[in-house]
Amino acid sequence: MRLASYLRNGAPQYGAVVGTGVVDLSRRIGRDFPDLKALIARDGLSAARDTIAGQAPDHPLAELTLLPPVDTPEKLWCIGVNYMDRNAEYKDSSDLPKYPSLFVRNSSSVVGSGQPIEKPKVSDQLDYEGELVIVIGKPGRHIPREQAWSHIFGMTLCNEGSVRDWLRHGKFNVTQGKNFDRSGSIGPWIVTSDECDPRGPHDIATRVNGETRQQDTTERLMFPFDFLIAYLSTFATLKPGDMIATGTPTGAGARFDPPRWLKPGDVVEVESSRIGVLSNAVVAEK
Repeated sequence: MRLASYLRNGAPQYGAVVGTGVVDLSRRIGRDFPDLKALIARDGLSAARDTIAGQAPDHPLAELTLLPPVDTPEKLWCIGVNYMDRNAEYKDSSDLPKYPSLFVRNSSSVVGSGQPIEKPKVSDQLDYEGELVIVIGKPGRHIPREQAWSHIFGMTLCNEGSVRDWLRHGKFNVTQGKNFDRSGSIGPWIVTSDECDPRGPHDIATRVNGETRQQDTTERLMFPFDFLIAYLSTFATLKPGDMIATGTPTGAGARFDPPRWLKPGDVVEVESSRIGVLSNAVVAEK
């Protein structure tokens, strides 16, 4: 099942994507599950599946403003340097990492598919990073790797937009350059685990104005999804609706010579064949 959150007539709603339309779940089961995060937390997938059976779409997708599928996750974890060859891109002769690099984003830093991402006023170094995202369904702490898969509700996509010259303002952190308002995106929807097995393999590609810049597969992850869940849950309780952006392949704009930064008018597409396409145009911050 593909589950999306969206605005309709200015009101936040959610539903199941069927073809090019959406079956409105807010109207049908919203009393029990007021939003998609609540549906995930309260194990409402069976209720959603029963509700949409035999239903024609209520709204065309094209008429809706898509939001990030979980608009306010408690935690949006982001993993760095996770695909093979990524460590070599840094050209610092360092050994392969023993543990994943990790930072967090806030919900105001991402928009939904089809919504503009912003190049900030203070920088010309907005970059793209296409990523696969796992969405937590079942809460847990100290989750063993062999049990990790049962904690995944589904998968979505992320353009983990980075403002490169702000990544090194502090001595040890990259938080500033990863949290500019509306600098990245998540979506277009969550594909549930029963229809998109997170064990994979999963492909990932990023295009800018139709040109493929990044392309890889989860078979080349240094830290697979089950490892990430076990690792993160060692120090933090994973909650329903939490998201883990699992790293970007080689080929971000910063790695070209000269760098190829995003500019207003560019269109960034992140695609995985079993999930769909996350698409956003770039605009200048007003």
